[in-house]
Parts: sequence; C-alpha cells; structure tokens
Amino acid sequence: MGAAIGQSLPMAVGVLVSPLPIVAVVLMLVSERARSNALAFVVGWFLAVFAVVLVVALLAGSGAPDDDGPAAWTGWLKIVLGVLLLLLSVRQWRGRPRGAAEPPAPKWMAAIAQFTPVRSAGLAVLLGAVNPKNLLLVVSGGAAIAAAAPGDSGTTAVAALVFAVVASAGVVAPVVIYFSMGARAAAILDELKSWMIRHNAAIMAVLLLVLGAKMLGDGVSVL
Repeated sequence: MGAAIGQSLPMAVGVLVSPLPIVAVVLMLVSERARSNALAFVVGWFLAVFAVVLVVALLAGSGAPDDDGPAAWTGWLKIVLGVLLLLLSVRQWRGRPRGAAEPPAPKWMAAIAQFTPVRSAGLAVLLGAVNPKNLLLVVSGGAAIAAAAPGDSGTTAVAALVFAVVASAGVVAPVVIYFSMGARAAAILDELKSWMIRHNAAIMAVLLLVLGAKMLGDGVSVL
C-alpha cells in the first residue's frame, strides 16, 4: 500500500499544480452560477482522474505478481512515459511567452461565464482525462501504482483513490478560498488566475521535466 501510494504521489502532485484547471475553477467562481458550476467541475475532475488512474492501474497490473520484483515490462513502460514527459517539457518551455509578451488565453475560457453545471463537469473531464499533459501524468500515476502493487486490486483501488484526492486539491483550493474568505476572495482569486495564466508554460515545463526524469530513472532501475 505504502509503496503504491508513494510511487504515484509525485504524479498526483503534478496534476494538482496544473494551472489551467485551477484557472477554469477561478473563472467559474466569478460567474453567475459560481457555486453550482465550481462544485460540478470539482466533482467531474475527481471522478475523471480517479476513473482513469484506476483503469490504467488495474489493466497494467492485471498479470500475476512477480515474487522476484516488478516485471521488466513495467520498467519499459516507465521509460516510455518518462521520455514522453521530457519531450512535452521541452515543448512547453519552447512555447513559453518571451519578455513582456502576454500568453494567449485558451478560447474556451471566454465561454465559461455562460457555462451550466453539466458543461462545467464536461470541461473537467476534458481537462483531467483528455488533455494530453494531464492524461500523461495520470497514466504515469496508474503505471506507478501497477508496478508497486501488481495483481492486488484492493491496494490498487485505495492508491488510486488517494491519487485522485491529492490530484484534486488544486481545483478544490479556489473553492475553499471562495467560501471561506468572503469579499476578499475575488481579489485573491483574480491575482491567482493572472499569475497562473502568465506562468502556465514555465510551471508545466519544469514540472514535466522533474517528473519525466523520475519516471525514466524508475524505469531504468527496474531493468
């Protein structure tokens, strides 16, 4: 149990600090349907991340446990995922805004003010389980759980649940600020949104670099 949670925790933290989902929640919290939209997003995000990491972990760990240690294929899987994370890191870094240039905001952000709870939940699924950057991190988390607890569905389910809880902390934080800080929340959330949009590429580049190197090292150590 401890190994499965520990091995996947860095990936969960990577999902936690992904800027765009946090920005999406902040924008929902300043819309007309602030509470219902933000809560629908958080629930949709949690369920999407939990479902993907659980399915990946169960499928990857479906073989019989190896008493001699993790199977060699889990090492190769981690190496492939590590390389993909490193390549994505390079792409993020090269695409970052230079100097005083403002990064373009995704077009979907302009439509969030008119979202319903159903569309908010749908956006959460897209950002958490379809967006390539987050999907790669979630899949890496599932692979880490599978390598640490192959064939143990109970441990896998608990580790996947912990992964989803940690990965959801980033989108939950703005909601907590909104409900707990009253009138001061608007200024805090607006500052958070602006900072994350501005530094999104750099944050993700560094994050993917660190996690990619970890996955690559973990994979090599298995072989």
